[in-house]
Amino acid sequence: MKASGSLAVSIDVSAVPEQPGGVGRYTSALVATLGQRDDVDLTLMARASDLDRWAAAAPRARVMGVAPDPRPMRLIWEQARLPRLLANLDVAVHHGPHYTMPETASLPRVVTIHDLTMFDHPEWHERSKAVFFRRAVRVAAAHADVIICVSQATARRLVTWCEPVGEVVVVPHGVDHSRFNPSRSESASELASLGALGVHQPYVGFLGAVEPRKDVPTLVRAFDRMCLAHPGLTLVIAGTPAWGEADLAKAIAECRHGGRIIRLGYVDEAIIPELLRNAAAIAYPALEEGFGLPVLEALACGAPLVTTRSTVMEELADGAALLVEPGDADGLAGALDMAVRRDAGLDARRDRGLAVAARYTWAASAMGHVAAYRAALSRGADAYRAALSRGADAVADPPGLARGRRRASE
Repeated sequence: MKASGSLAVSIDVSAVPEQPGGVGRYTSALVATLGQRDDVDLTLMARASDLDRWAAAAPRARVMGVAPDPRPMRLIWEQARLPRLLANLDVAVHHGPHYTMPETASLPRVVTIHDLTMFDHPEWHERSKAVFFRRAVRVAAAHADVIICVSQATARRLVTWCEPVGEVVVVPHGVDHSRFNPSRSESASELASLGALGVHQPYVGFLGAVEPRKDVPTLVRAFDRMCLAHPGLTLVIAGTPAWGEADLAKAIAECRHGGRIIRLGYVDEAIIPELLRNAAAIAYPALEEGFGLPVLEALACGAPLVTTRSTVMEELADGAALLVEPGDADGLAGALDMAVRRDAGLDARRDRGLAVAARYTWAASAMGHVAAYRAALSRGADAYRAALSRGADAVADPPGLARGRRRASE
């Protein structure tokens, strides 16, 4: 049962696809964790066809199948219909977890910004998406009461490219340590599950969408240069094909050992911990990221990790990974060779990685989100009172805001 002073929060989950990537996994984990808290009363705005998934993720939440399925219609719905819907609900704060927000909604709003490379590296993104998300970030900077950034790197980019009027807070993602851990108590069944996918040890693993900033073609070239020294070693690429697919296909076609590269495509979330903890090495050669959740999950599983220097991944790994310059195929090949050979520093890095990953939990992330919601509620209430003091008597008190003020004072 929810506490009498619980905070009524709506979250727009309508952008999460059936096969979620990083942002979708963040949204799902956050919703599931918030749904277990007694101080939060959740309302989820879902697609009409997606009610069952969200009801299962957060059984105590109110799930409303109000968003249309097609993406263009959903974006129109967010701006045209959602503000009126929120005004008539018992909701104090609205959270857009995927860059966007209803621009004209009258209640306090929180927006999560994951990545800002569409500003300084638009070539890493599809042109239409870069244009769309640049506008979405600027709108959030101009109107959101609180902006949640997933890393210090994203927060620094935000204040460089925009001038946020609201509070900017950093709330990292978490790790589900019940799933992402180094335990191999059922390793035989794990290996059988991987074998059913055509994956056998030893292998170098990559997890992530195939898009330019992930730089998977450089990983292919690096693997091609070092794999002869490791008989039986394969490269396993797990992730949804995206608009960088053509470059990856070209890199595989040009390498000498393309037959040792396994493409899994999208893999069910249940298989991800198995892929990570049984790998000879995990490579995450991204040119830059907003956060880099696979890095953290690999560390939690005790996997030998190779990632890129001067990126958020270096900041996240905190000394627990071998680092190479972005785009350096030779350097990546050498680091992978060291990891697969189990170099002298591997055990120390592994122990450090487990300690680093232990700092991150979804419970802590959810706590940071609740603090952001309460900050937005306080800021929204102050703005409303200031408007009234200036004689703006045409401003109607949003129901959620009024109820939120009472709850905050209880």
